[in-house]
Amino acid sequence: MTNAVEVRHLSKSIEGCPILNDICMNVRQGEVYGFLGANGAGKTSLMKTLYHIIFPDTGTVCLLGETINKGNNPVFSRIGSIIESPVFYSHLSAYENMELHCRYMGAGYENIMETLSLLGIAETGNKAVGKFSLGMKQRLALARAMLTKPDLLILDEPINGLDPQGIIEVRELLLRINHEYHTSILISSHILDELSKIADTIGIIDHGAMLAEVSMKELTAKGIDLESYYLGLLGGGGKNVESYPHGN
Repeated sequence: MTNAVEVRHLSKSIEGCPILNDICMNVRQGEVYGFLGANGAGKTSLMKTLYHIIFPDTGTVCLLGETINKGNNPVFSRIGSIIESPVFYSHLSAYENMELHCRYMGAGYENIMETLSLLGIAETGNKAVGKFSLGMKQRLALARAMLTKPDLLILDEPINGLDPQGIIEVRELLLRINHEYHTSILISSHILDELSKIADTIGIIDHGAMLAEVSMKELTAKGIDLESYYLGLLGGGGKNVESYPHGN
């Protein structure tokens, strides 16, 4: 079976400082892959290289079976993403921002209201996105990523800014999308508990190096919780990684 994401020996330095070091990663088609690491561990940098927002110095990236090169990559039309802080036209409504995304992707408008409803922001009407709360903007970012029913979702810290109920709703929505549409999902977070509830496989990164990829079923079968496994890899020195979302 072709992997949804396949990274081979990827390295990147900025101004002589290594930020990614010989990364290898495999996200199987149809699975939810949780990418775990402390703030600054390299999660966002790796996701940027997947999209060639930044270019790796060495190594290869394949998405949905296609090797990613400099220049045009048609496979990106089959991928939805949130990478870093989402950007919207602040003077436009949620619906109008979604319309613009449809035009950019060459898609019709028929899924807009359904997707906004799934994320609980269909009733915002003509309200400008610039007046949205951080949580509402994050919901809109998720709606935009999911709008075209992509084969692969790449989500960088998608629950940032959400309250506990919003975190639960997003988790349930992502699991539903994965189960019903067999969408492959790569999701990064520094929240151990949340990734343990959603991911089939966990990849752990620290200081730009991939420490391990492990099946959650394997950990459960051995009676090992994710927090203990993570701290064991880091020699008990994990930092800035939360065991539980604040408020849960």
